[in-house]
Amino acid sequence: MLLKKVHTFSGVCISLFVGLHLFNHSYSILGADKHIELMNTLRYFYRNIFAETILLLALLVQIISGWTLFKSNRKRAATFFNQLQMWTGLYLAFFIVVHIGAIFFGRLFLDLDTNLYFGAAGLNHFPVNLFFIPYYALAIISFFGHIAAIHSKKMKQSILGLSPIKQSVVIFVTGICFTIAILYGLTNRFTGFKIPAAYNILTGQ
Repeated sequence: MLLKKVHTFSGVCISLFVGLHLFNHSYSILGADKHIELMNTLRYFYRNIFAETILLLALLVQIISGWTLFKSNRKRAATFFNQLQMWTGLYLAFFIVVHIGAIFFGRLFLDLDTNLYFGAAGLNHFPVNLFFIPYYALAIISFFGHIAAIHSKKMKQSILGLSPIKQSVVIFVTGICFTIAILYGLTNRFTGFKIPAAYNILTGQ
């Protein structure tokens, strides 16, 4: 089916960026300076008009095709991983719309560098962190959950004695661990970084 192939292709393009993005976020465990240093290096590859245009088009295609597939398949999804693929995809679509909107609003209207501090501001201030902690956590878990669900259907061979289903469980559990590590790194009470005053506008401080 053409729609599925288009959805898969756009998903692969997005996953390449998200993989780099999450790897960058994992560097926050080493401190804000290390995170931003790596981010500035990676931005040479994705913070340009060519890469951003491709990424935005891929995101648009992914949302439209994903919503169409969700509507046509939701009543036929019987297994756990089929359900996981649908609902994680739906949350990722919501996250993409909100997150991209926030990024461009921060860059174009607030004149902020949308770096580590832009994301961490909401995670480190009460009561807005009551929204941002599950918001970011569910996004990372949904990303790994979506990949795990697809893996369970595409993979046909065992690896190291693990069946495709068990491999998918490992991917999903890895995502949960990755989520905890990233949220730990972006929480200044643990890693000690200071959020610049310019970012207080994001939390009303």
